[in-house]
Amino acid sequence: MHNERSQQLRDLAQGVVDALPPEVAAEVVLTGSVSRGVADDVSDIEMLIVTPEPLELAACFGHARAAGLEGLDTWGAQGTTTQRVSGFREGVPLELIWWSRNHAESCIDAMLRGDTSSAADAIANGMALRTCGLLARWQARLSDYPDDLAAARIEEAALTWGGFAPAGLLTLARPGEQLARIERMLDDASRVLRIVYALNRVWQPTHKRLAARATSLAVKPVRLAERIEEAFSESDPRCALLGMTELQSETVALAPDGPNVNRARLWLAAGAKLLSSRER
Repeated sequence: MHNERSQQLRDLAQGVVDALPPEVAAEVVLTGSVSRGVADDVSDIEMLIVTPEPLELAACFGHARAAGLEGLDTWGAQGTTTQRVSGFREGVPLELIWWSRNHAESCIDAMLRGDTSSAADAIANGMALRTCGLLARWQARLSDYPDDLAAARIEEAALTWGGFAPAGLLTLARPGEQLARIERMLDDASRVLRIVYALNRVWQPTHKRLAARATSLAVKPVRLAERIEEAFSESDPRCALLGMTELQSETVALAPDGPNVNRARLWLAAGAKLLSSRER
């Protein structure tokens, strides 16, 4: 069910697509909040444009300009197989990703081998605005989340939770260590989410709209999104670390046994005990 703003932006995106020559843009996939129907007043329009052959950035700029975009720019690494064009149409920001068909197919293969970008989620939840059948085929492939891929992602995510003394967590609670503490907590929270998405066989999205995304996940720690928010807003360093460590501990308790997961269970329990101690 799309909200009104999503429909407005979808109509605008369709106007851009209709202005792109079919022989250039064989497949156009609407992604992001607009394709999911949850866009709001600050949402942009994101699209993947699949071309028969690779295009140079200048050609992508030309097609975007001819489709009515203004204020064109680019971002990210240059000189790669991916071209990126940003701009505005009717005051709405757009981001266009350009892939050749061969590159798109290789990207889908990479996703199923373990590529950790959010592109798999974007395509799995994308909406075709013009199609020659590619999106439906890609979505069919991505509908089967391999068990061995889930197991590998879970083990990799638990890798950093152990291997050194749990008392090392206490160094992050010292005065003046906010940057190091936030850096570690951000990595820990990202790893928690990686495990949870893998447990649910869901392609990992970006961290935006976490509370809404977490609602549909059957396997997860209690109050997952809320506890992450609370850990980062907690003013007491020790309490913040304890909240995150307990969340990590509950997450690995849900995961299947494995060398890293088993080690993490013991290490996180010891870390939580240290952090919850009244001794400073």
